[in-house]
Amino acid sequence: MTWADLYLICFIVGFALSLVSVLGGFFHMPGLHHAHGHHGHIHPGHGHGLGHGGGAQISPFNFSTITAFLAWFGGVGYLLTKFSGLWLWLAFLAAVAAGVLGGSFVFLFLAKVLLAHDEPLNPADYDMIGVLGHLTSAIRESGTGEMSFSQAGVRRSAAARSEDGTAIPRGADVVVTRYDKGIAYVRRWDDLTDSKETL
Repeated sequence: MTWADLYLICFIVGFALSLVSVLGGFFHMPGLHHAHGHHGHIHPGHGHGLGHGGGAQISPFNFSTITAFLAWFGGVGYLLTKFSGLWLWLAFLAAVAAGVLGGSFVFLFLAKVLLAHDEPLNPADYDMIGVLGHLTSAIRESGTGEMSFSQAGVRRSAAARSEDGTAIPRGADVVVTRYDKGIAYVRRWDDLTDSKETL
């Protein structure tokens, strides 16, 4: 095996794996759903208190950067070995530099563009108990209505029932006391504030 063959194999393997990864991610090809799943180790930020959080961090040595390195290393090495009169080790160093440059471009794209605004999800942000909402559809006695509320910066809606089975008119402010099987069990906000004032 010559150096040109080695470079060509590296290029083909790197390019093919990159192509399979991209196609598997875009088209969700059957049987290839795990081919693109190891793009590195994502570590959520460790925030202590409200408002703290770090975006996702990715290792520079991940599937995408390694395949980019192989493709660039192999492509440049093959071209320099086959079509230039460069000394063997100088061509090797140039191929390594090209591979590192190609891998660096992919890493910077992942870190600065794709993962720049990634934030770790906090399960407490999606807990329904204690959510304040507004009834958009009245709750009949022992019936179901609809409430709208804001959660994680998004306006949402959910089916709502009165916790004690009483009717609650449309437009009332309510608080979720229990959430079961997609239905929010609510109490009127006024009822909760009145009971605290009498204590």
